[in-house]
Amino acid sequence: MKSFLKVIQLHKNESALIKKAIKNNREAQHVLFEMHAPKMLSVCRYYIKDMQQAEEAMLNGFFKLFKNLKTFKNEGSFEGWIRRIMIRESISYLRQKKSIDILCDEDVSTSAQSNNIQTNLEISEIQSLIDSLPEGYRMVFVMYAIEGYKHDEIAELLKISTGTSKSQLFKARKMLQEQIKTLNKTSYGTN
Repeated sequence: MKSFLKVIQLHKNESALIKKAIKNNREAQHVLFEMHAPKMLSVCRYYIKDMQQAEEAMLNGFFKLFKNLKTFKNEGSFEGWIRRIMIRESISYLRQKKSIDILCDEDVSTSAQSNNIQTNLEISEIQSLIDSLPEGYRMVFVMYAIEGYKHDEIAELLKISTGTSKSQLFKARKMLQEQIKTLNKTSYGTN
């Protein structure tokens, strides 16, 4: 009796999958979804506190991705392209829910240097701290500190001024530093 072994591809050829997905091949779309959904959910989760709402935004983002997949030009990484879609979808989702509250306060000096604080926080604790930020602060902080956007790009995406973006980042950092100091005092008895 002959034994037949099924060869499992460890690394899917992403460009071949993209070509198939453009032709509405559901299996290719499913594989692309499975490959990228976990990371993209975490991207949406940075912006949206509630996990189910973040999942909804991610699914909407994937719907738009597959609808517009033919516009992907293979310039840069596919993951980066998806990530930009998820960020925009998260912002759009929050706008629809009318939960973006960005104060246009540009009076804060953004050139002030903040103290570096040493801490040993778990990832879940860091996410919780980020979640506790007001919506506008959180969005600007995530876009700048985690996603690497520049202030002019943030301003354009959020339809605010560059000064407001800088001010929101400054306030977010200050708020996070205060929260970390408080955690350090209660957890470790340090100042």
